[in-house]
This record gives sequence, structure tokens and C-alpha cells, in this order.
Amino acid sequence: MERLREATEDIIRGVSDAIDSLNEDEVEAMIRTLLEAREQGKKVFVIGMGRSGLVARAFALRLLHLGFNVYVLGETINPAAEAGDILLAISGSGITNVVVSEAELAKRIGVKVIAITSHRGSPLGRRADSAVIIKGRTKVARRKDYLSRQILGEHEPLAPLGTIFEVSCMVFLDSIIVELMSRLGLTEEYIRKRHATIE
Repeated sequence: MERLREATEDIIRGVSDAIDSLNEDEVEAMIRTLLEAREQGKKVFVIGMGRSGLVARAFALRLLHLGFNVYVLGETINPAAEAGDILLAISGSGITNVVVSEAELAKRIGVKVIAITSHRGSPLGRRADSAVIIKGRTKVARRKDYLSRQILGEHEPLAPLGTIFEVSCMVFLDSIIVELMSRLGLTEEYIRKRHATIE
């Protein structure tokens, strides 16, 4: 159980550091864009692959609970995207092929792309209209980064691959939901009424 406790502490520390490093202007821009989309009846699409995709789906569900017109890309029931709609694209590395391709397509249609990534200069980061940078070790950590940590005496994170990014992203997006609830004047009772009744 020693490794479990160490890993837990490592993950919590990583998430705390990631949240502390958020740029408030980037976060505010994302919140305002989402609120405008809801007010104007625009569609919000979310995308992410693998574990980032699970985070995207969880966020989409909460947006649905808050009355957003939200869809998960890759599902068969998606409507047509139109100019002015929103695409929230999640990729820690910013190089996930499907996510980058969908962002490119969305931009051509006139959809506003919000990237959530660890790398502003990545293909996804460069294509986005705005981005929220969430620091975290991603699965594409370079060998030189590993060597640098060894030279500096820094320990290798216990959480494998992109865990820190993915958990940090989940915490961040759940916190965004709370902020949206506050600004919209919505309560948990409102969410409960919109929660699935056939499960």
C-alpha cells in the first residue's frame, strides 16, 4: 500500500500545481464563450480521445444538465455544425490526430475552437481560437526531459503517461461547471431535474 499512498500524493500534488498555474484570462475567455453559446442557442461540441475523451464526455453531460445544446463528436446523433458554434477540443499533447483534424475542419466551417492542452505551440494549440493550458506530464514526454530530470535529481512521476493532465482536466472542468452554475443562478435541484431518469 506504500506505492498507492505515494501515487495518491503525487497525483494530488500534480493536480494542485496544474490548477495553480492556470491563466485566469484564458479561463475567463472560455467561460464567456460558453455562456454566450448558451444564451444564443449555439451548439457546443466536445472531443477528446482515450482518457481525455472520457473527461470530455463527463463535461458534456454536466453542460447538458445546465441547459447547454451539447454534443460529443464521434456519436451518430450529432447535428450539423454551423458558424458560431463551439468545439471544445481536449488533448494533453496537442498532437492527437483525430482531435487536430476535427479542429481544422471546425475552423473551416466557422466554428470557434477552444483547446485544452498542455502545449500552446502544438498543432491543436496553434489552430485554436483560444486555449486553456493545463500543465501535466503527457504520454509524449521526450527522452531528453527524462534525462534532464535525472540530472536535476527530480523523481519520475508515479502517475503513468497522461494521468496528471487528465485528472487535472477533470477537476478543472468540474470546477468550470460550478462557476457556470453560479453565474447562471442555477442550483443542484435544476441539475437533478435534468438528470437521466432512464438509466
